[in-house]
Amino acid sequence: MPAKEKQSNPQAISAILKGMDFSGFVDSIPHGVLLLDSNLRVLAVNQVMEALTGYSRENAYGVRGEYIIRSSLGQEGDPVGEVYQSGVAVTIEADIINRNRKKKPVRFTISPLKRASGEIAGVVVCLEDISLLKDRVHGFSKSEKIIGHSRKMQEIFELLPIIARTDASALLTGETGTGKDLFAEAIHLASKRSPQPFIKINCGALPEALLESELFGHVRGAFTGADRDKPGMFRLAHGGTIFLTEIGDLPLPLQVKLLTVLDDKEFFPVGGSKKVCVDVRIIAATHRDLREFVRLGKFREDLFYRLNVLHLHIPPLREREDDFRLLVDHFLREFSGKLNKDIKGFNVSCFERLSSYSFPGNVRELRNIVEYAVNICQSRTIEPAHLPNYIFSEELQVSEEANSKTSEGAKFEGEAKPVGGFRASGPLAWNEMEKQMIIDALVKTGGRRIEAAKILGWGRSTLWRKLKHHALA
Repeated sequence: MPAKEKQSNPQAISAILKGMDFSGFVDSIPHGVLLLDSNLRVLAVNQVMEALTGYSRENAYGVRGEYIIRSSLGQEGDPVGEVYQSGVAVTIEADIINRNRKKKPVRFTISPLKRASGEIAGVVVCLEDISLLKDRVHGFSKSEKIIGHSRKMQEIFELLPIIARTDASALLTGETGTGKDLFAEAIHLASKRSPQPFIKINCGALPEALLESELFGHVRGAFTGADRDKPGMFRLAHGGTIFLTEIGDLPLPLQVKLLTVLDDKEFFPVGGSKKVCVDVRIIAATHRDLREFVRLGKFREDLFYRLNVLHLHIPPLREREDDFRLLVDHFLREFSGKLNKDIKGFNVSCFERLSSYSFPGNVRELRNIVEYAVNICQSRTIEPAHLPNYIFSEELQVSEEANSKTSEGAKFEGEAKPVGGFRASGPLAWNEMEKQMIIDALVKTGGRRIEAAKILGWGRSTLWRKLKHHALA
């Protein structure tokens, strides 16, 4: 909070807003708006905020903001005062208690109000009522892992209850890093099968022979080393849900066996002569174009249609522009809490650079970048120096390509343009990212490996092994 207060009064407020149709403007906004002065006292309130809090604008004028918006945020600090001091906007979800003592879930967006000189003159608090959205996604955020309020995410939240109510097979599609596994688990948790197991297996992580044994089990003596019966994932998932990620990598012989399970609810274990009957729901996921795989003969057409009874496409991060700030703030709170750091946000230039990056790794990559920045940052604000170097390498590469195209003349029409502030690009190799993270940590610590390992969250032996792997030892 500001150290010294000046008295606010309705006459002063009227003088400030005189000649402006400010009330008409804020009343046209579909969310609650509260304008606070430099003492964090109320200057203006719109009609939606009156409805949310139960306080009329006449009662609110000149009163300190925390007495109008009573929120669970107060238990975690003073975010409004911190935004005033830091000048960094934040978006947070929390509950408020209105004048009638009723609790309501809202989304806070707290932003500094700046003069042309850059001086902070006050704070704008915007409240979005998300109670309907919470009802819509009941059962899908028990772990609060699914974050988003963009139009595309709301469309997904409307589909999730429909998918959860049935036992039909479902196919989740989307680029790598979009969080398909989180949505699969959310569907299971909201279904009647939630008390039973949720088993996940990556179809591209194992060779065919081993994958068949993992999925369907084997009997003793089925092959060398099979000294005992093994139940397999389908039997372990009996009564529950099995999630087959990277289904596009499933070998063709196993596709036939999976089709039998879908049609008949039974299969033979490897080396077995006795059928096993199972009751499981199958959810599959892929980042590949299965229709193209069908055309190329890499995926069975009948299996595709059996899996694709219900289809859910998870959008990439570049198509979730409205969720970006919310995700950044969520990950910042998560890792600041885990590392016991008091980091309040990103400075303006840092956030601008972050928001202009293409994020080929989608939400997973954003999460990793924020985790990296929180590890590196030793102050209360994350700056560009705390971001991985490869983010700036992309900017340089794009700049060089633009200069080259300018000098040579455009060769193609309709070239890819930034979507929602994110540039499209090919996937970034994890090895390259990891190597750069190690280099950055070593630079930050002056080459001291023990400290670098702590920054990266690794043990000393892990860092040494990765140094050798990347030829940095």
